[in-house]
Amino acid sequence: MKLTSITILYLILFSFPFQISAQDSTETEDEWKWEEEWKMEWEEEWMAWSNKKPSLSLNYGFSEITRTDLQAPFSDNNLIELKLGYTYKKITKYSDNIEKSTFNYGFLNRNSTEFAGGSETTSDIETNNWQFGVGWSGGYGYKMGTEASITPYYTSSLTWTNLDFADDSLSVNDERIKQLYDESFRFGSSYETGVRIQATSLIALEGGYERSIVFERHLFWKWAGSGIIELAANGILDVFIKEVFKSSPSAGPVVFLLLKTALGYGLYELRQDKMNWPFPSAPPIAMDNIKFGVTLTF
Repeated sequence: MKLTSITILYLILFSFPFQISAQDSTETEDEWKWEEEWKMEWEEEWMAWSNKKPSLSLNYGFSEITRTDLQAPFSDNNLIELKLGYTYKKITKYSDNIEKSTFNYGFLNRNSTEFAGGSETTSDIETNNWQFGVGWSGGYGYKMGTEASITPYYTSSLTWTNLDFADDSLSVNDERIKQLYDESFRFGSSYETGVRIQATSLIALEGGYERSIVFERHLFWKWAGSGIIELAANGILDVFIKEVFKSSPSAGPVVFLLLKTALGYGLYELRQDKMNWPFPSAPPIAMDNIKFGVTLTF
């Protein structure tokens, strides 16, 4: 009995390190695979970026402006927008018929009641606004031929907006809010989602919806905290979307559009009452824009 017990003890002692070693080996192998995959993706992105092409985008749209604590409504506005940047594309590893495209750009737009023909009601708030900023747009498209494709896209932007209010007779509350913004540049952010139809290598047509918010004051730490939450949520979605592409590549672009749109809409709805949600902060001015445009890639 004693001999048998000692034998079992030796077997346990000798087998335990091998079990640990095997587990460590599996974890090390998984980590190595993840690092290799990340490295390959980074190299592919770098190669795609090195083949970037200059792009110019012109957009026209219809804008509705709101702020939750204003008593008088804003007049309807229309906008004209110019984007200048670079586009790069690559065929994904998931399917030869799915391509990833990125459009990084700077932009300038004018959003004005004058473009919409003026206000029909004297009590509405009229504005003439300039906005500039930078945007990062990406999406996955279905290739329809050598050059043609249909690409759902999602865009995040940082903006600076100059709001110029007309000399309207406003209530004390609305006049106070006006003075926070009037004739000064204010920081903000936006998201845009839509579909881009590539007709030829030169011309792409697009239509999308944008929510842009303008802060009355830039509270850096609260804004950074809210932004980190957004980045983390997008990171989680990216991991899930990648798994969808691996399982069903043809469903990937649609899932990408639906999930990214849902996240952007949800976050910016929460920011309607708190511009730096979830942190205590004032409501922003929000611009809801429906835009149509053409992008030229040279």
